[in-house]
Amino acid sequence: MEEILDENKKTIIHIPNVNAAESSREKYEEVNHIIDVLGDLDYQDEQTGVLYIKSKRSGKMLKVADLVNDNPKSRDKITAYLREVKAPEDIDIIIALGMAKEGFDWPYCEHALTIGYRGSLTEIIQIIGRATRDSSNKTHAQFTNLIAQPDAENGEVKVAVNNMLKAITASLLMEQVLAPNFKFKLKSDDNDDEESDDKDEHTIKIRGFKLPTSQRAKDIIETDLNDLKARILQDDQMLKAMPGNVEPEVINTVLIPKIIREVYPDLSEEDVEAVRQHVVVDSVIKNSIIEIQGDKKFIRMAGSFVNIDDIHIDLIDQVNPFQKAFEILSKSVTTQVLKLIDEHIQSIKIEMTEEEAILLWPKIKEWREKTGEAPDIRSFDPKQRRMAEALIFLRELKRQRALNEQ
Repeated sequence: MEEILDENKKTIIHIPNVNAAESSREKYEEVNHIIDVLGDLDYQDEQTGVLYIKSKRSGKMLKVADLVNDNPKSRDKITAYLREVKAPEDIDIIIALGMAKEGFDWPYCEHALTIGYRGSLTEIIQIIGRATRDSSNKTHAQFTNLIAQPDAENGEVKVAVNNMLKAITASLLMEQVLAPNFKFKLKSDDNDDEESDDKDEHTIKIRGFKLPTSQRAKDIIETDLNDLKARILQDDQMLKAMPGNVEPEVINTVLIPKIIREVYPDLSEEDVEAVRQHVVVDSVIKNSIIEIQGDKKFIRMAGSFVNIDDIHIDLIDQVNPFQKAFEILSKSVTTQVLKLIDEHIQSIKIEMTEEEAILLWPKIKEWREKTGEAPDIRSFDPKQRRMAEALIFLRELKRQRALNEQ
């Protein structure tokens, strides 16, 4: 952690849940360890609850907020202080256990450092979202996830690989989170006299577009859209439909509203439709190419360029909103990538010396020349299996030495 934690960056540190495999089950000790890494505790402000820690590296006085502490008085003090933060220098580091949803916003955050796997894309997106708010103190934001190397002997290898793939999916979803935000409005023939804010390059008017009627739906559209997309991407039916096995209209008008009803059972059918349209439109627009030709803007949808002024919701509903994300995921997580992950896991449980692996190397070369393939670790032949283990062992040894030389 010492190498990753930069005291000059405004950082929120998420320690693992006490039930997580990465947790020591002693959350207060984990906080103390983080403080020890940062420096020496000088004092705690009695009125605000802020911890003042003198940095071991620079001697600078760091302002740290501890949101892990369960003491109601201490927690109330520090959360009240965080709600009033008005400048980057007001706080340097926040240590949190859960999502730190304490009714405060911290746009100055530059680095979200998360320890351990997180069980859902929604949680990952919420964590990353804390570091990607626009603020005058930063031009760069970073998300770091510290994960334990999977131990192949504890029977959790499949879970570990699944979490790796989940992290890749999260990074793809973040492409949408970090893309420019658009405002979508209803376009009708009698509003050609557009207001000044409608001329903004990030405002798009759509024919047939449904606007929310309740404040609840407006709030969901305003603040929960990325969380909702994460929930949609984790739905079993959606995962099967995304590759193109289901028509886009079915995805957009049947599957997505079904998930919205499950997540927000209090919404009226009218508002479910408004939220659905915002999810689909936002996803399609952010995944599309927009080009400007003269004084007109064109957007590439469903294989052709369409004048933005002529967009209708019916046209957007013909596009699979998550097709691009699936295509990227398919290209990123190839058979070769999965094979490399598998080999790394296999290397953990292989018992072999460097001497034996070197002795087996000529036999591996001979096998490859004879068969045209590398020895298979899943072979029933024990000799072939051992050669395959030696090959994996040597690759891992080479990788480790390359890392040490960096």
